[in-house]
Amino acid sequence: MRYLTAGESHGPRLTAIIEGVPAGLPLTAEDINADLTRRQGGYGRGSRMKIETDRVEITAGVRHGLTTGAPITLNVTNKDHQKWLDIMAVEDIEEKLKSKRRIKHPRPGHADLVGGMKYRFSDLRNSLERSSARETTMRVAVGAVAKRILAELDIDIANHIVVFGGKEIDVPDGLTVADIRERAAQSEVSIVNQEREEEIKTYIDQIKRDGDTIGGVVETVVGGVPAGLGSYVQWDKKLDAKLAQAVVSINAFKGVEFGVGFQAGYLKGSQVMDEILWNQETGYTRRTNNLGGFEGGMTNGQPLVIRGVMKPIPTLYKPLMSVDIDTHEPYKATVERSDPTALPAAGVVMESVVATVLATEILDKFSSDNLEELKAAVASHRDYVKNF
Repeated sequence: MRYLTAGESHGPRLTAIIEGVPAGLPLTAEDINADLTRRQGGYGRGSRMKIETDRVEITAGVRHGLTTGAPITLNVTNKDHQKWLDIMAVEDIEEKLKSKRRIKHPRPGHADLVGGMKYRFSDLRNSLERSSARETTMRVAVGAVAKRILAELDIDIANHIVVFGGKEIDVPDGLTVADIRERAAQSEVSIVNQEREEEIKTYIDQIKRDGDTIGGVVETVVGGVPAGLGSYVQWDKKLDAKLAQAVVSINAFKGVEFGVGFQAGYLKGSQVMDEILWNQETGYTRRTNNLGGFEGGMTNGQPLVIRGVMKPIPTLYKPLMSVDIDTHEPYKATVERSDPTALPAAGVVMESVVATVLATEILDKFSSDNLEELKAAVASHRDYVKNF
């Protein structure tokens, strides 16, 4: 399975084309719209979420509610584009209109300046429009399709926030993936500890009044993943490495860890390695899951535990200093629409890209021209590794 996305933040629409989805997968627009709505939710979101209500249109690859095996095309219309017809026009326009909303004061932490350097733009809006987090709309749409594949294989996925603007969120022991998904869904800040809800909201409100932004750490957990996905034979075959690349590719994400992650650097080997167990009912398991479901770049049958750190959103309503690219004089950075935080939405994006990588890996390993063939192949593999 592979996909491409296209579209700009204020362009007419966002588009994705997915190739390699098995035939016979039940898929409707509502399956995708549910996650698009989740991406636009969460406490602390700004005015853009009130302007755009993302709804997908499936224009290829699905017939009578089932995928056909042909490429799937997904489109999301940008309603706000009507206010940007001249600014985002495809055709050439008058010079005086080109200067309207031109960006020449790059924002620290954004792609504005370096994108202009790389592609030789005199108007940094060209960098802004594609590098905007609006691009993640289609990655969530693709992820929703991937999650439909995983669901058919009894693979469950959820995300929640474990650090919110420097505030660590205590997570009760023994929560299942379903528990995490249910609790996070009931929280406007996507946390599983409801006792911290009002504290986090009050903090977000204060950050907004200060004209500042906050980041945090998102944890994505996946249950039901069969052992043996990925490989140790080459560096680019390791599945945890593929997941790390996908997570860090999300706008504003700066790092990723698995299981105890960077904490392993402070522990002894006897405190980190997961002892191997076996019984006739469940097959191989581990006493702990400190490695987050991975050994040697491969899944080991334990739940996947992946964390990504998101930096604070770079666009500030009290902007930092920058430089005018025409005069090279100091100038305050351009202010575009922004949020004090987008962590809950970022969690949905992270969940989506993780699901996409896993679905891609599964379709690569198992026979998957159609869904029934795929389900049979995965079931046979699970039976084999259980009795290995």
